[in-house]
Amino acid sequence: MVKKYELGLLILRVMLGITFLIHGIAKFQMGLGNVAGWFESIGILGFLGSVVAFIELLGGIALILGIGTRLVSALIAIVMIGAIFTVKLSAGFMGAETAGYELDVALLAMAVVLLINGSQLLSLDSKFFGSAEGTN
Repeated sequence: MVKKYELGLLILRVMLGITFLIHGIAKFQMGLGNVAGWFESIGILGFLGSVVAFIELLGGIALILGIGTRLVSALIAIVMIGAIFTVKLSAGFMGAETAGYELDVALLAMAVVLLINGSQLLSLDSKFFGSAEGTN
């Protein structure tokens, strides 16, 4: 019998995965050189743009499939903290002329919930490794 919290974690995992998969695809479509240039323009090492793009793309896929949910969620949480403090904080929570950090905080919260709890329902981790990844 599937417990309600397991279904909730599945929904969080898949939606967070889809969100970051799409953001990762967008960065690759922009070109990693352009992403690196933008990172440098805001005072961040350019190569971190590629790191973020790979975390978003591959992490999104991993979350959708349920592979390494806790590890990927930790990486996404780090990315979101970085985005909030380096780019979004000055715009305010809701933003005015540009988007604020309200979405970033929501995505960070989703990642932290998955980091704490894991997500075993319909995950490849549970299929191949049992319940070790998402032990509650």
